[in-house]
Amino acid sequence: MKRRTLPVAAALVATATLLLTACGGEDDGSKGNDKIAGADQGSQTPSASASASGAPAEDKPDGVDVSLPKDMNLVFDWDKPKNKNEAAAMEDAANFVRAIYRGIDKQTTKDAALAAYATGDGLHYGQVQIKSRIDGGWTATGTRRHYQATTRSASNGNSVEVAFCVDSGKFYSKEIKTGKVVKSKSSIADYDHFKIIMVKVPTGEALWQASEVYVQTKAAECQ
Repeated sequence: MKRRTLPVAAALVATATLLLTACGGEDDGSKGNDKIAGADQGSQTPSASASASGAPAEDKPDGVDVSLPKDMNLVFDWDKPKNKNEAAAMEDAANFVRAIYRGIDKQTTKDAALAAYATGDGLHYGQVQIKSRIDGGWTATGTRRHYQATTRSASNGNSVEVAFCVDSGKFYSKEIKTGKVVKSKSSIADYDHFKIIMVKVPTGEALWQASEVYVQTKAAECQ
């Protein structure tokens, strides 16, 4: 798939106010550990690619459709790393998050975008998040901001930890049947810290997939 260079701090669509919680629990407490979780884990080649559905493939990241409705706004307010692999891993970590919210919007766990940008526990994590919204009859609206991003490479060069803060204070649940938007008072519960382990697809293509996801909820460091 041909990679399309995305602008820094791209404000693309995606959303849902219910908190994304880690598939294996909250943050594993390895913040001070130099070893990256999942550094020895391999990745799988994506089994599906998105259909063009309107815009040509070259107008989408890696040719995969991660578009969402205009009222679902996912903002990535971060700087691109100088390291080529870390920059690509960060970009595809953002695409992984977009893919989850595309699945929520489409109400399916089988969208091609999730298959492209996730593998292993990361794929399972995304499917669980999407299914919980489907079962509850929810989608989302508003703006979800991602910021204070950092990257850390494994020594083998095939794994990168992408960590960042999330502010969902202006990001709300919306009932699909009625269109009712549920808002709550702003609090520390709106702030979370994510660590996503990205692994390189071993096909020679510049594509990275989320293999593990860790979340620290009520993250004071993100306020």
